[in-house]
Amino acid sequence: MPGSDDSLKVFIENTSGSSTKNTYDERTLEHLGSRQVASPYPYPYGFALNTLGGDGDCVDCFVVTDKALQSGDIVDYIPLHLLEQVEDGEVDHKVLGVLAGTPNIIDKHALETIRSFIMSVFSDVPGKQMQLGKLHGASEALRYIRECRV
Repeated sequence: MPGSDDSLKVFIENTSGSSTKNTYDERTLEHLGSRQVASPYPYPYGFALNTLGGDGDCVDCFVVTDKALQSGDIVDYIPLHLLEQVEDGEVDHKVLGVLAGTPNIIDKHALETIRSFIMSVFSDVPGKQMQLGKLHGASEALRYIRECRV
């Protein structure tokens, strides 16, 4: 089970319930623009600061919470799962976690909601290819984040 020493800082790009996808400069955190996507984000979504994932961007993170988080917030985050994802042939795995200080649990409904969102969010983009793989636990999520730290 992850402990408080496994928390990291996640920058929130996109808010729960919104179909607006914001883009930020991952180094300066400057807002670069926004566009509409085909499905609303089921949970706040952002990236782990000081990381570099397989797609050349920071590691993507879903924050499974009912708390209203805003674009631009930086939160303390506990990673609980790693969801394998390949987007247009590039590794673009997602880390799923919770706010530090909350129960370290993501239920089956939340996991299925995230999977469904990922497969539908870019359904309006011609030729977009999304593949989901295995769902790993906290130890794999932590290993992946450690490998991606810069």
